[in-house]
Amino acid sequence: MSSTARRYFEDLYASMPDPWGFETRWYEQRKYALTVAALPEAHYGSAFEPGCSIGVLSALLASRCDQLLATDIVPSALRRASDRVRSPHVRFEERAIPEQWPDELFDLVVLSEIAYYFDAGVLGQLVSLVAGSTLPGGTVVAVHWRGETDYPLSGDAAHEILDSSPLLDRVAHHTETDFVLDLWERAR
Repeated sequence: MSSTARRYFEDLYASMPDPWGFETRWYEQRKYALTVAALPEAHYGSAFEPGCSIGVLSALLASRCDQLLATDIVPSALRRASDRVRSPHVRFEERAIPEQWPDELFDLVVLSEIAYYFDAGVLGQLVSLVAGSTLPGGTVVAVHWRGETDYPLSGDAAHEILDSSPLLDRVAHHTETDFVLDLWERAR
């Protein structure tokens, strides 16, 4: 298995519009608040959020950047995200990651609970794409669940792979029972 199949996500959203409780669970609300609070810059020029789901984190990020590209592979999730965040500086696009990685440069890349859906080899490719599309001095933030999953990687293992890039310098590391949050700066 190189990555979690698209069908897995399509089936989840077909059975419920918010399968992880992004809108209602305290875990999600707190994790998002800490993710946004951890960002070292008050404002970013251009941000990328792959795997945006229904756009709950996207709404928080939108106020912190001039341009936000948020992507997902499930059209119904993207429709909910675009209904939630109606802003001319936010683009929602259907993209499979890493195959359809954007050909743009960003000063913020946000990986919120998506890296563990890939196996180590594919995540290694994704890390190269992240580093290559982040401007020197730009910020990469990742946050992932640390509990048991049936995904290809654990949250901790995904962060170890992210941390292995020579182009990303870790500047913050926060662990709790439930999640791990790391911030990297793109090497200059």
